[in-house]
Amino acid sequence: MAGMFIGEYTFKVDSKGRVSIPALFRRELEEGDAEAAVTKRPRLVLVYGADTQKMLQVHSYTGFQALAAKINALPYSDQSRAILQRFVLNKAHPTEIDPDGRLVLPASLRERFKLAGDAYFAGMGDIFEIWNPETFAEVDKARLDKLMADKGEDFDPLSLLGGV
Repeated sequence: MAGMFIGEYTFKVDSKGRVSIPALFRRELEEGDAEAAVTKRPRLVLVYGADTQKMLQVHSYTGFQALAAKINALPYSDQSRAILQRFVLNKAHPTEIDPDGRLVLPASLRERFKLAGDAYFAGMGDIFEIWNPETFAEVDKARLDKLMADKGEDFDPLSLLGGV
């Protein structure tokens, strides 16, 4: 299924900012870029967002095009359009996977998200995220603690789907 980024992976980031993309994610990125069959270098878009964002969000090329079209379809008078333009379209970095299946992370983004040493890849369905592993663990634990406090220790996440 195109656009189904699932699972978690940790890969080394080398001194030049290169990090391998999980093989299953590469396949999805290839499906999300019609030109990848010819170029063998799937395109993707890194969204680094507001200063409070703690991770890179990664979209397939066509997935990002669809998102941008939804944003641009909003009326100019809609405040949501201005916010989304500022924190999604303006804070995006289009790039491609190199022939060895790696992504080169720009130095400014490596520094901002503390992506030296290891990078944690979190599959999120239609996108995936790249985190500093320690930051992910801290945020994930805080979210889980809050969820357990709000919903109780016996909380089943699938119950959020209703009727499952």
